[in-house]
Amino acid sequence: MIYQGFSGVYDRLMAHAPYDQWVEWIEKSLAAMKKEHIRILDLACGTGEISVRLAEKGYDVTGVDISGDMLAQAQQKAAGRQLPIRFFQQDMRDLSGHDQEFDAVVICCDSLNYLKDEKDVLDTFKNVFSLLKDDGLLLFDVHSVYKIDDVFPGSTYADQDEDVSVIWQSYEGESVHSVIHDLTFFVENGGVYDRFDETHEQRTFETEEYTRLLKTAGFSVQQITADFSDRKPDTDTERHFYTAKKAKTIV
Repeated sequence: MIYQGFSGVYDRLMAHAPYDQWVEWIEKSLAAMKKEHIRILDLACGTGEISVRLAEKGYDVTGVDISGDMLAQAQQKAAGRQLPIRFFQQDMRDLSGHDQEFDAVVICCDSLNYLKDEKDVLDTFKNVFSLLKDDGLLLFDVHSVYKIDDVFPGSTYADQDEDVSVIWQSYEGESVHSVIHDLTFFVENGGVYDRFDETHEQRTFETEEYTRLLKTAGFSVQQITADFSDRKPDTDTERHFYTAKKAKTIV
């Protein structure tokens, strides 16, 4: 699934998303590095909201997304703010071609949940590992099993502004711990409304499985927290935040 029509209305749909909380979590996680210059790869950067916020705080940011339409929006934002962010169109499962290593890689906004099987997740972790400096960090968040299995299915979300309306319905997917999101948009166009529909599928895994995959890729898991807090996840946590480190190479 590549975001097409979605990209044009994504920022309005996500206007109330807690981007500042994501950035705060990232900065808090990176504070222990005590470096003046930190190079960050923002994977699945979408329209660049987090990339831009990080760059404005002085980080050296590179953004990657699978969608050219999303990246076009991101490039406009960066250019409008005169921020030197590099953007690349790539699948997170294949990150070949980068000529530099990073201090941190971030995968925010439950983007990792768009990978539908363990192999895809493991391939992504291995790609990230290869791009990190020694002691570099991988930071990502995912929906919990509770949210995928018990919160999303049967839910409906609707919103509208002057020229865009959206209806978002979610139901259980075929794979274990998966959900289907059906989105219908009505976009005003010269006095009439154009309709377009998109279907997004997300899947999550148990904490033990993400931990196993991280360790298989070579990471050590530093911390798993809940819902933008410092507390450990419990049965009604909706979003898990992972911090994993690339161990220093011993030659």
